[in-house]
Amino acid sequence: MNKISHQGFVESVEGDSAVVRIVQTSACAACKAASHCSAAESKEKLVNARIMGHTTPKVGDSVVVSMSGDNGRDAVVYAFVLPFIIMVVVLYCCLRISSDEALAALVGIGSLVPYYLVLYLLRGKLRRKFLFVLEDRTGI
Repeated sequence: MNKISHQGFVESVEGDSAVVRIVQTSACAACKAASHCSAAESKEKLVNARIMGHTTPKVGDSVVVSMSGDNGRDAVVYAFVLPFIIMVVVLYCCLRISSDEALAALVGIGSLVPYYLVLYLLRGKLRRKFLFVLEDRTGI
């Protein structure tokens, strides 16, 4: 199974989820998705992860969180590919209609405001879709 995995430390545990601090390691540089992964852009990042398996982690425990590779690819599409396509299409259409490059550039950039507003309004649904999972380490 294609997975994106990061090692981190448990910051807090609440019910069946945990907040994990992902620490950037040198392995991020060798990762094929490092240029698209927000975890590779910063030294540390907090992520919510669902606890799977029989063990409950404690604050400070070293854990591995993972996400399906398909979800990682979908996140890149939502964050970078779709906005780029929207902006280019709007820019092209504005240039064809008005021939004013400055106006077309402003409208092209402005077209991203509704897109990101929709993503913000759907953040709960997206948070459930792009959820990291604590890997069960009982077999180690």
